Amino acid sequence: MYTTLPPTGMRDFLPREKEIREYVMREIRDEYKRSGFTEIETSFMENIGNLTGGDGGENAKLIFKIMMRGDKLKNADLSNLDNLADYGMRFDLTLPLVRFYANNRNELPSIFKALQMGPVFRAERPQKGRYRAFTQCDIDVIGDDSNLAEIEIIQTISSTLKRLSFNDFTIKINDRRILKAIVTNAGFDEEVFGEIAITLDKLDKIGVEGVKKELLSKEFSSEAIDNLLKMTDSISHKGLEGIKNDCPEGYTNIKQIMDVIQSIEDGFKIEFDFTLVRGMGYYTSTIFEITYGDLGYSIAGGGRYDKMIGKISGTDVPAVGFSIGFERIVDLLLSEDKISSDEQKIALLFSDEQPLSEVIKLAVSLRKSYAVVSLYKQKKKLGKQLSQLSKSGYNGYALFKADPTEIEIKPFEEN
Repeated sequence: MYTTLPPTGMRDFLPREKEIREYVMREIRDEYKRSGFTEIETSFMENIGNLTGGDGGENAKLIFKIMMRGDKLKNADLSNLDNLADYGMRFDLTLPLVRFYANNRNELPSIFKALQMGPVFRAERPQKGRYRAFTQCDIDVIGDDSNLAEIEIIQTISSTLKRLSFNDFTIKINDRRILKAIVTNAGFDEEVFGEIAITLDKLDKIGVEGVKKELLSKEFSSEAIDNLLKMTDSISHKGLEGIKNDCPEGYTNIKQIMDVIQSIEDGFKIEFDFTLVRGMGYYTSTIFEITYGDLGYSIAGGGRYDKMIGKISGTDVPAVGFSIGFERIVDLLLSEDKISSDEQKIALLFSDEQPLSEVIKLAVSLRKSYAVVSLYKQKKKLGKQLSQLSKSGYNGYALFKADPTEIEIKPFEEN
């Protein structure tokens, strides 16, 4: 049965929507490049083993798997459906970057500043702000183990958001070593760190009692839970200083980053959030997210993943990355009407009686002065035609004249 709708969670884009998306992408790409990031492109598909290797967190459960084909499928173990896939669609840009770097390291600089922009795919339940195919815009620094990498990435993302007319956003920053110290010092085994951290991440949504109830339901020690909540209460009041003795390495890292960013702060805030977790299992220390207004989700996020490249290449390489939530940014720009363009788009209208060669010559001449000049045959219902052109993003129109000096560009409201 045929349908005119795209698959659930996928989208088509009208010309105006596509134009806006391309504009936002150009702005992001240009700002990234101004900070020295160089663009690469990786495959949309990855070997299934790379995607299911244990570093993707919850996203590893959302892989669009691609079945084996031909003889490969005939010889496959049919007793387990998971064995029928040999490839999958990438669910983020970090895993493909790691593979790319491990494969091309000898041809890349010792400190590689990578820029990636492209679609990723997740088989999740679609909802507002979440789609099954969406664009990510990443920057990563590979090979630098100092927090200069974090500082430069945070500064670049901040300047990009400001360029897109976002201000008053908040950068939340944490270090997973701090979170691990809190959990283990409270009396939990290190093996359950991830599970505890995910619950602790909900502290601002379900409150202290909600966190306690959820941890008790998982049959963790009530003593360890009470210790954890006492520690979190102390840190909530003391801030970063409250973790200085428990995790000096994480404390020093976050303090140095925050001190530099606060010294250059302009139109945004950076704050320590010890409950910040981030979902990916590959993060090793610094993690960050950006929130904006009263939205219930972040508009950018990332962190450091120093052990991930070593799992593929056998040699650990320090790495840190940040990704702007492109789809959410576009939706916000549209809802807040922040996109304006000074491009002049003109519609040139002509009739059948007028020589086509002269019409095209005139259009070519006008394109030297205007960004877009598009040809349309003039319809009998001119008002309706002009209304449609206006909705399509044109700034004005002109009626063909044999003498170019007589051409008058008119705004639509004059009709």
